[in-house]
Amino acid sequence: MDITRLAIGTIVGGITLYIVGYLIFDLALANFYAESLIDVDGAYRDAPVQWLQAVGNLLLGALVTLGIMSRAGTPSIAGGFAIGALIGFLAWGGADFSLVALMNVWSPTIVLIDPLVEAIHHGTAGAVIAAVLARVPKSSAIRPAE
Repeated sequence: MDITRLAIGTIVGGITLYIVGYLIFDLALANFYAESLIDVDGAYRDAPVQWLQAVGNLLLGALVTLGIMSRAGTPSIAGGFAIGALIGFLAWGGADFSLVALMNVWSPTIVLIDPLVEAIHHGTAGAVIAAVLARVPKSSAIRPAE
């Protein structure tokens, strides 16, 4: 495990997820998500807590980076997109199905649409992470056997 590459990928991924998330969820699909919310007062904040959102994006960026780094060879943009899309689809699909099963906050339609949207969201981050990691040399330091 190359910690430098993991750190770079995590930061690049977190920033990409934040920007693309804003474009998708706050601009393009804000009305869809608002309409999918069942009438629950106080379910959403008036404004997100930005530092919490940044931490969440960094953690998800680390997850996508780990997925990309687990593949042999130099990462490609298409491969990064595919890995990111799969991780986003599986992570958010699992979370959405579980949350809709446990809570009465969203309409069931969200479990059909949100994982697909998250696949695009995380796929884009995966493509950017892969493009950056392809330019970062692998560490020549002694590493534990993988």
